Amino acid sequence: MKALLGDYACTALFKQRAPLAFEDLRPPSAGFKRVVRDLEFDLAELAITTFLMAKAAGKPYRLLPAVVLARMQHARLVCDSRHRVSPRDLEGRRVGVRSYSVTTGMWIRGILAEDHGVDCSRITWVTFEEAHVAEFRDPPNVVRAPAGKKLEHMLLAGEVDAAVTGDAPIKDPRIVPVIPDAEAAARDWRARKGAIQINHMVAVKPSVDAAALMPLLHESFAAAGNPEMNPIGLEANRRNLEVAIEFVHRQGLIPRRYEVEELLA
Repeated sequence: MKALLGDYACTALFKQRAPLAFEDLRPPSAGFKRVVRDLEFDLAELAITTFLMAKAAGKPYRLLPAVVLARMQHARLVCDSRHRVSPRDLEGRRVGVRSYSVTTGMWIRGILAEDHGVDCSRITWVTFEEAHVAEFRDPPNVVRAPAGKKLEHMLLAGEVDAAVTGDAPIKDPRIVPVIPDAEAAARDWRARKGAIQINHMVAVKPSVDAAALMPLLHESFAAAGNPEMNPIGLEANRRNLEVAIEFVHRQGLIPRRYEVEELLA
């Protein structure tokens, strides 16, 4: 069986012992379209937003309740300190993001709407890629960046007013978070919500023996020793998933709020 899974501390032991053929693709997100469009992998790391949208589109994958990547996203919304903006300033302005449906962007929109009263439909989202799930169509306030443009360059040139960064933050001293005291805001959000902000989990096709793989995943996660940001198991992830489902549904990316049990292998 073919698998797509990144190299994380929590997956190291699993990748050594699981009877799967792992494709070496870095970053794993480069293969997400192949997962949900071509159904190429039997087991795959997937962004939670991509997974939920794929389920809504009828793709056959189900979750194993294992978070391989999570982070609090508040600091990922950035601007040029020479032209600083606040969250409320973003209405009527342009914000760059890799793709409208990327999971970091989903969390940022939820934070802006819920905690700062921002109407995200009044922001023009400047994107560089289409959604992983082919059936999804971007909303009308999404435009494509000109060919060849880079997010960092557009931000520093003033062609966008803010940007949502992904796995690789922009390393330039002029770039600062839009949300004041982003780290404190993230701690407050987590305390209020009782959840972490999931990025990537593990998904499998129905043909995969999930019951045989879960003990290997548990052992691998335990060896990594980071249950706070790599929770595994249904109850350890129930609240995390409930919040993710709510945010994704509110933004119109899925047609209804799924029950957590509906998602699982």
